Amino acid sequence: MTAVVRSAVRYENDTELLAAVLRVYKSHCRYLTSAILTDDDGVLGARCEFVIPESCYIDDTGHFNSVEFNICYNQMIYYVVAKAIKERLLPVFHTWTMDDYWARQLPDFFIARFESVFRTPMRGRHFHGEIKLRKVKEHRDIPGRQPLIWLDTTCGYWEDGGGRCDGQVRIAVRTPDDGAEG
Repeated sequence: MTAVVRSAVRYENDTELLAAVLRVYKSHCRYLTSAILTDDDGVLGARCEFVIPESCYIDDTGHFNSVEFNICYNQMIYYVVAKAIKERLLPVFHTWTMDDYWARQLPDFFIARFESVFRTPMRGRHFHGEIKLRKVKEHRDIPGRQPLIWLDTTCGYWEDGGGRCDGQVRIAVRTPDDGAEG
């Protein structure tokens, strides 16, 4: 048997899509400035750039914290899923149009599990991030429950010259039984 090795596919930053994804955020909370999506042998991910000029909710703590970690994560996952739908990269979203995504971006995406580990302190003003969709699974066979798509992800952030944190996040996405709006 011969192994089939796929090469990595790269999708450059889609500025129009990124602006549309971030429109749900207050203007001073749009931290994700660019994202390059990759499909590396079936593992979808993105390398991202972030800028946080100042905290959106608290006086300057002097370091990147869990609230900012979460906001940045949400912006990455929203962009990755939107780009995957636009480019038809994830079979579990094969029935979704971009209009479906826009209607569901906020009400149907839930963090089911969230873990963050701060390895070394980060200032968190201009930094890099990465997300990978490690496991994508659809559950449609639970009687009496709405179908869900589970996205098991890993993520990390780092600064040039030091500072690092990472995490694991499970996302649940509600989806209708028959692929129609509902």
